[in-house]
Amino acid sequence: MVNFKTITRIIGILLLLETAMLLACSGISLYYQDEALTDFWKSAGIAAGVGILMVLLGKGSDGVLTRRDGYVLVSLAWIAFSFFGMLPFYISGYIPDITNAFFETMSGFTSTGATILDNIESLPHGLLFWRSMTQWIGGLGIIMFTIAVLPIFGVSGLQVFAAEASGPTHDKVHPRIGITAKWIWSVYTGITATLVGLLMLGGMSWFDSICHAFATTGTGGFSTKQASIAYYHSPYIEYVISTFMFISGINFTLLLLLVNRKFKKAFHDVELKWYFWSVILFTGIIAAILYYTSPMDAEEAFRKSLFQVTSLHTSTGFATDDYMLWPSVTWGLLTIVMVIGACAGSTTGGLKCIRLVILSKVSKNEFKHILHPNAVLPVRINKQVLSTSIVSTVLAFSFLYLVIIIISILLMMAMGVGFEESIGCVISSIGNMGPGLGDTGPAYSWNALPDAAKWLLSLLMLLGRLELFTVLLLFTPDFWKKN
Repeated sequence: MVNFKTITRIIGILLLLETAMLLACSGISLYYQDEALTDFWKSAGIAAGVGILMVLLGKGSDGVLTRRDGYVLVSLAWIAFSFFGMLPFYISGYIPDITNAFFETMSGFTSTGATILDNIESLPHGLLFWRSMTQWIGGLGIIMFTIAVLPIFGVSGLQVFAAEASGPTHDKVHPRIGITAKWIWSVYTGITATLVGLLMLGGMSWFDSICHAFATTGTGGFSTKQASIAYYHSPYIEYVISTFMFISGINFTLLLLLVNRKFKKAFHDVELKWYFWSVILFTGIIAAILYYTSPMDAEEAFRKSLFQVTSLHTSTGFATDDYMLWPSVTWGLLTIVMVIGACAGSTTGGLKCIRLVILSKVSKNEFKHILHPNAVLPVRINKQVLSTSIVSTVLAFSFLYLVIIIISILLMMAMGVGFEESIGCVISSIGNMGPGLGDTGPAYSWNALPDAAKWLLSLLMLLGRLELFTVLLLFTPDFWKKN
């Protein structure tokens, strides 16, 4: 059965970590002397109190986690972080509605970037910083962070890693998963710090640079400005953020190879090639469409296309233009980009390129198999034969992904949401993208959606962030059987 005592203790530890993050944001409020200071202290006090209680309730646990425990822990951790993370928004009164406060926070921790705020600049600096920090922490994974810390408390992080990184590939670069997590977090922090410096060189304040760097490397897309990156009217900033969004969409184990100067192995990765050429292809097509149908010159058409394609390909959701004003054919192209996503093992959402690579190879083999029924046609990725279990998991995932999208669109429409908006919101939420289509596009917030729709979309964000199976397993009767 599930080891709830150990799970309770670990979630208590996580809440104490969240308390430290809330107190760090109170330091920003103190620096700017804004009115959210006491709200952060109240939120931190509540989180600390519940965290300490849960640690005490879990006292004496054996610290052993099974794979089943890992799935429960990861799902509950994201919900707990979002519930207590919404407190500063709710207590301060800037988001006085629980549904909206939870939606905004879940959007942050799942690095989705969809917002219900219609006047972002009205928020105090402390809340803006917390809003961006949720995406940075959630981007690479609350659990990915904690498995580097859990061994200190005598808990193994392997099963947690298996549950959080549930994609088709989550290769370890070191036999000890805790060391792998620390290396990945070091690269993640290094990329963030580099981006902060480059944005400050482009004229951003240190505060805006840190917030946008958090949202870029976490591929979340929360901005400190209502107009997002378009506010700055800076080609330099647009190119810099486009570059770092692309980098953040790469599998972090490949980034580690690049850091260790193993360029040949990294650049020969089939998923990286697919990701790179996909960005090039869609950027080129949309840039050509914009050049011939709008007053943009060639450079501006390329820059706007590159930014929007990279933003949606990596599920970041930043915007430099309202693509709903572009020719309608570009909406379809950008929706395809949203579904594809970037690389497995990155902070991004979507189906992931590796799954599309596998699906394309399976489809190709089927054509060969029709002509040669007795042929043995293995699926190879990077010259390695994939097991039939991995291939079947990818097929099942893709089928479930499509079914959930269809059912969710129908539910959204039943709630009174328009067809175009339903498609955009659902694909955006399950793909952790941020902007949708129609009245939920990059120029609008999602505040007008019904409350029931926001709860559904919050669930889709969680499903997408944890790649379906981790959450859906909890709703299967077999999961809760003793054997």
